[in-house]
Amino acid sequence: MHLLRRTKMADSGTGELYSPTMGFIYIFNLIVGTGALTMPKAFAAAGWAAGVALIFILAFMSYLSTTFVVEVMAIANAILRHRKKESNSQNSDSENEDYARPVQRPKSNTDVKYRSVNSTPDEENRPLLGTRNLGRKYNRRNQDIAENDNIFNITERVEMGQMADMFFNNVGRTLFYFCIAIYLYGDLAIYAAAVPKTLRDIACGNLSCAAINSSASPKDSDICWGDSVSRKDAYRIFLGAFVLVLGPFTFFNVQKTKYLQVGTSLIRWVSFLIMIVLTIIKISSSDSHPRPKAFDVTGVPTLFGVCVYSFMCQHSLPSLVTPIKTKGGLSKLMAADYVVILVFYLLLCVTAIFAFDNAHLMDMYTLNFQDSCEVTDVTWLRYFLGLFPVFTLGTSFPIIAVTLRNNLKAMLSCNRVRPYPFLVDRILFPLLAIVPPVAVAFVTNDLTALVGYTGSYAGSGVQYIIPACLVLMARREACTVLGISTATKNGHRSLFRRRLWIMILLLWALVCLVLVTVNHVVVESGDGGRGNGTLLHGDWSWMELKNYFSRESHVV
Repeated sequence: MHLLRRTKMADSGTGELYSPTMGFIYIFNLIVGTGALTMPKAFAAAGWAAGVALIFILAFMSYLSTTFVVEVMAIANAILRHRKKESNSQNSDSENEDYARPVQRPKSNTDVKYRSVNSTPDEENRPLLGTRNLGRKYNRRNQDIAENDNIFNITERVEMGQMADMFFNNVGRTLFYFCIAIYLYGDLAIYAAAVPKTLRDIACGNLSCAAINSSASPKDSDICWGDSVSRKDAYRIFLGAFVLVLGPFTFFNVQKTKYLQVGTSLIRWVSFLIMIVLTIIKISSSDSHPRPKAFDVTGVPTLFGVCVYSFMCQHSLPSLVTPIKTKGGLSKLMAADYVVILVFYLLLCVTAIFAFDNAHLMDMYTLNFQDSCEVTDVTWLRYFLGLFPVFTLGTSFPIIAVTLRNNLKAMLSCNRVRPYPFLVDRILFPLLAIVPPVAVAFVTNDLTALVGYTGSYAGSGVQYIIPACLVLMARREACTVLGISTATKNGHRSLFRRRLWIMILLLWALVCLVLVTVNHVVVESGDGGRGNGTLLHGDWSWMELKNYFSRESHVV
């Protein structure tokens, strides 16, 4: 009953369903962020062979973690159904107790006449078992057998917080919520600061070839528009516009961003293809080409720090997967997403290191197209590529915000049976999700110190450790509650079913923590190799857009 009480608050309102193709787009948009734009320089630092090998390993480990999360979602749905059936069965049995209870011999003809309608007049003529109740139990058993194959259908949206409530103990739940809250709040703070900062830099600068960017870094106090609007004022104006446009999506399900996701997905594909095509043209038209090194051990920690979270999507899978209409091929759908993204990443990085002098590759890859007319002198194209962070983070913000909202609700609802009032459920929780990160972004747009640690350590927990622990505990709970024969019929069970894979994922998480710590130490102990270009600027080594904060502005 304790488990049932903690899972009654599972949100079954998945909203409007969408096709697997739409699900593919949602997942693609969530994974592909601006972190991809920091990879080319990391490839150049560590070598193309090391880069290709590491990207393959990271993609596989993230896919492994994703299959675990989907499996846990299916187990959670199955246990919820089982608990509901148990509850309904107990209510039905209690209703039939009166029928099965022995009947006292009537004392009068009136009593005989009354009871003859509902019962046999003689106690001895009553069967030892109520045939109606027996028939119901028999039919129910047949129905349960027929529904065993469907018990694992993912129809209720069970967020990772609700999974933690179901399968972790008190210590595990506390650590989970601490980890995911830090990570998601950090993510939202990055997005809330990065998009307005990008718009500010584009609006206050000049990307035409006629305007050669100076090496001086603009200050927030510099004038942007007119005689009084400074760059800081412009940043806050864009931040307000960003919140007004994307903030309302937090009050609804992610399906409300459908057209936004489709539009920006097209823009991302076009942006990637433009950069890849332009670099291929540059390679084919140039007589001399850079010769990137194959492997450099000094650049591996930085490459790892840049790429480790380039396939992150586990935290938002429940919100993205549950509304998919047909889920029979979820593992194939996920695999297709990862393969496409892997191909994009490899094409982007390999063409970059063979097209540009590796020593002069910019931290943010789009700057190679903005700060120089060597590749293209088309002004609108350079503005288009400069707005890439806006397109990528603008669509990720609502998904992350909805994920945080749902997990906050799960955290505060673990012992609650009744749903929250409308104002609390639909107004307060969305505000709790977006107000703190927006407030931080309003005060400052420099979040490198904060995000450098929240992204690297909490991110490792969310991507690797939590899914591994969840699937381990969920499988054990499924065998206990549903039985081994039923638990093995999970159609969404991971292809990596042996416990060895869980141990491998946990070991990989430990490797991640060690390498990102090494990168922190290398960066903080000196200049991080900025002089010779073997290591990235330290502020670029952690999460997608935190990299964007500490770079010198590329516009005047």
